[in-house]
Amino acid sequence: MTQARNVLVVGVLVNPFAGIGGAVGLKGSDGEATREEALRRGATPMAVARMTRALQAVAGDAGHLRVLTWGGDMGEHSCRAAGLEAEVIGASPSPSDAAHSREAARALLDAGAQLLLFAGGDGTARDLVDAVGDNIPVLGVPAGCKMHSAVYAINPDAAGRLLADLVHGGLVALHDAEVRDIDEDAFRHGEVRARHYGELKVPAEGRYLQQVKCGGREVEDLVVTEIAASVIDNLEPGTWYLVGSGSTVATVMELLGLPNTLLGVDIIRDQEVVAADVGAEQILDIIGDQPARALLTVIGGQGHLFGRGNQQFSPAVIRRLGKANIQILASRTKLGTLQGRPLVVDTGDPELDRALCGLWPITSGYEDTLLYRVATDAG
Repeated sequence: MTQARNVLVVGVLVNPFAGIGGAVGLKGSDGEATREEALRRGATPMAVARMTRALQAVAGDAGHLRVLTWGGDMGEHSCRAAGLEAEVIGASPSPSDAAHSREAARALLDAGAQLLLFAGGDGTARDLVDAVGDNIPVLGVPAGCKMHSAVYAINPDAAGRLLADLVHGGLVALHDAEVRDIDEDAFRHGEVRARHYGELKVPAEGRYLQQVKCGGREVEDLVVTEIAASVIDNLEPGTWYLVGSGSTVATVMELLGLPNTLLGVDIIRDQEVVAADVGAEQILDIIGDQPARALLTVIGGQGHLFGRGNQQFSPAVIRRLGKANIQILASRTKLGTLQGRPLVVDTGDPELDRALCGLWPITSGYEDTLLYRVATDAG
């Protein structure tokens, strides 16, 4: 069909079972068995209604908007309920699954959608990474149990307002947003396994979009896992890594499946332990003049970076590494326990201590970095 100028073509896609397990305590909705158990427990699907709420913001914009969608609960019903005319370009059997979501997303892209508005959770976002990648901007209407990805509006109404801005020609930037997900089976057994899955292009407007989840006890266990995942994804082959003491750094070793000396220093290379519980002289002998980096955390509440429990990082080792090759890992929660006080260095070498002062980058999440002050005293 001939497309009028200044008309935004939006593809509307709903994962109708997104979030169905949350209200009945299943901690997720992935998989047919989980969906069936949720329905058995009396769960009510909410994704269709949440997409309807978002679409109501543009119900009066028929002259500026062309809507493409998928049949039934995967988009058509939401469009009709919001009072929007929509072209149904295909349909899937009911109940639908992840493969149907990927099929529909590809079809909407091929049909000319310029933006894909979808309702779902982190599993749905993963499906879109696989199906459309960076070929089309997407905007998520939050409907899932797990909402760790940065591709969602803060609520359905915010998604609708952002869509309205786009329809009316507002200047909305575009950026790459992170898609993350956790292992639901492990989560049901009290274990958090989060990982970066990919990226999607998202209309960037801070009033409307949520940030990457780093929730509740920040959720501290999840954030530490994300810090570790970020480190692992950026390990450089052929480089010696000096793994310091502390539980935050220990999580890196745990995710790598490697033994760890919790109160010592281990050396790894190419994701294998080369030496365990080493001293300063051993470190220097092993790494020689080859590329080497240190992974450290800080003592919560005290803020000591060097000089408390990690004297294996002697002045000679620190000088050999150089500041650029020392990576500090600490969650925002751990840094918050310092109440604004700086990180402290006490290497036994006053000249080195002074050289280490200043602003340091702190890895505080998955590809999330803060600048924090390092000093020789806690004032």
